[in-house]
Amino acid sequence: MTSLSILNLDAVRSAAVAHEPYTYFLGSGVLNEAAVAEIRQDFPDIAKPGYLTVDEVALKGRFKALIDELESDAFSRILGDKFGIDLVSHPRLTTIMRRSQLKYGSIHTDGPSKVMTLLVYMNDAWEAPAAGRLRVLYDGKNYAPFAVEVPPTMGTMFAFLRADNSWHGHEPFEGERRVVQVAWVKDAAELARKKKRNRTAQFLKGIFGR
Repeated sequence: MTSLSILNLDAVRSAAVAHEPYTYFLGSGVLNEAAVAEIRQDFPDIAKPGYLTVDEVALKGRFKALIDELESDAFSRILGDKFGIDLVSHPRLTTIMRRSQLKYGSIHTDGPSKVMTLLVYMNDAWEAPAAGRLRVLYDGKNYAPFAVEVPPTMGTMFAFLRADNSWHGHEPFEGERRVVQVAWVKDAAELARKKKRNRTAQFLKGIFGR
């Protein structure tokens, strides 16, 4: 038994793993309903656009509890069992975004320093028909056709194993787009490097703006 209480582990475990065009799963309702209102209330009031590491953000309440669960060995073990790999031994880099800019969402695969990436979305609704909806893609150039489209709504979870063909992205969106990203990286050196790079990027944004 695990003591995780913010995450709905039944929803995580029951989400089917797909293997084409690469290995991923898309789950819904992964946040326990009893915690959703407080998670929404405790989501950090981030003014800067883009992803900030948890070290750069003031965490509190049920949102902090959620981050603790996502970063836990217990959750890594559950995901590792789901994907058939060891995730517990890999360091985790957790970042949070509240505001998206139009330049975000370009098609990419993630770098080879990552083992797996997980996204948890926390938007109450999403009216944009295409913008801001992550897609599982077949190549590095086209947003269509796509294998699946991820609605960025409260309690949606998307995770994938990094591969040379793990193409994904979304059409440009500007505005509030609440999401937590957890990346399992190869080793501690990669974790330190990514944290430093993220801090530098945020520092330059503070100087030069957009």
